[in-house]
Amino acid sequence: MPGRSRPIHLAVALALLMAVAMESAVQAQPKQAPETRQQITLSFAPIVRQSVASVVNVYGARVEKQPRNPFMDDPFFRRFFGDRGFGVPQERVQRSLGSGVVVDASGLVVTNNHVIEGMSEVKVAFADKREVEATILLRDPRTDLAVLKLKGVKDLAAIELADSDKVEIGDLVLAIGNPFGVGQTVTQGIVSALARTQIGVGDAQSFIQTDAAINPGNSGGALVDMQGRVVGINTAIFSRSGGSIGIGFAIPSAMVRVVVESARAGATTVRRPWFGARLQALTNDVADGLGLDRPAGSVVASVVEKGPAAEAGLRRSDVILAIDGLGVDDPEAFGYRFATRPLNGTAGLTVLRGGKRLTLPVKLIPAPETRPRDAVVLAGRSPLTGLTVMNLSPAVSEELSIDAATEGVAVSEIEEGSVAARVGFQKGDIIQALNGERMATSRDIENATKERKRAWEVTISRAGQTVTSVFPG
Repeated sequence: MPGRSRPIHLAVALALLMAVAMESAVQAQPKQAPETRQQITLSFAPIVRQSVASVVNVYGARVEKQPRNPFMDDPFFRRFFGDRGFGVPQERVQRSLGSGVVVDASGLVVTNNHVIEGMSEVKVAFADKREVEATILLRDPRTDLAVLKLKGVKDLAAIELADSDKVEIGDLVLAIGNPFGVGQTVTQGIVSALARTQIGVGDAQSFIQTDAAINPGNSGGALVDMQGRVVGINTAIFSRSGGSIGIGFAIPSAMVRVVVESARAGATTVRRPWFGARLQALTNDVADGLGLDRPAGSVVASVVEKGPAAEAGLRRSDVILAIDGLGVDDPEAFGYRFATRPLNGTAGLTVLRGGKRLTLPVKLIPAPETRPRDAVVLAGRSPLTGLTVMNLSPAVSEELSIDAATEGVAVSEIEEGSVAARVGFQKGDIIQALNGERMATSRDIENATKERKRAWEVTISRAGQTVTSVFPG
């Protein structure tokens, strides 16, 4: 019997060697992106490897001087404290942290505007710890997107922008970014919903909702599909605690592409099609009266004379149901769809009028600059000190998202900490009158605020409402 044990031991050893060889062969095979339900259970690592080099951390900073201490001129305090905190204005560095995505090998990076808003210095850090300085090519507050240009780099790993119109609810997605500054992080989830509007971020949006964990610091990062392509830029979360509760929102890649192409063309602002009409949401009562089974669509409230909508034949009270065959449930959804149409072509509007459906072709042209902006920074002793105001035109109205039919002078910027900021002026306000006198140009306001008044009566239009307030001189 002992003589027979040797072949058995050899057989066992041979079997073990074969098993080890088979395992080594499996491990040696390159991983592929999962394509079937069975493969999904393996790993997302191939997709991450493909995408992670294109997702960066974005750091913004600016130096702020603290206000002069009122005690600094008192000899008593200077005797005991000297200049420490009293004689020399203190400086404070304000920082921001977010993520970004390399979308062009030449060094173009997309991030959120709120990540770099107000920042004078911007740096980008790659997953391999390299840090590169960046300049801000373009900011677009309307979409909360910005485009950066990296200095001294080339041949970067750029990520492809997918067609977000082909994304479906239930699609698997990965969110890549730098949450809470802990370092590059990948989370997995699905597309929970599409065409989410009225989120409060931008005014030409239709967000992709996902349950992939998104936290502060993820802003500007990539939401990628199972082919490693960007379907959206992560930008906001719904949270009561400040952390992820599984409701995050991403800007669709269709809108990202519009902003990136404007930056590539050398534009400092995003050029979008101008519609030339003001829309309102369709209510249940109106929908019932029109014979619609649900309140999905936008009612035309007013049409700008000689604008694209007017030339297309659109009328007040028309109901817009779709654009190029894609349904639009509300004015925000229409604004997103229209803004992503390519310039210099036409778009087909499906319109309900008098119980009949019509298709109206509207030209896709940029808003015209019908008169010089003539931007003026207001000084002097008035509640408007710190405002930058400019003349209205269709182009200015489009950029500031205000009604082009409103008369007055637009507020385009507000100096932080200024009198106007403390009083409560907002970007996009339209100043219509000062002390009862109509204001037609930016110079009218400049001249009016040079005078000293005991009181200032200011009439503005904000979000379609006219308000008159009185402030002390």
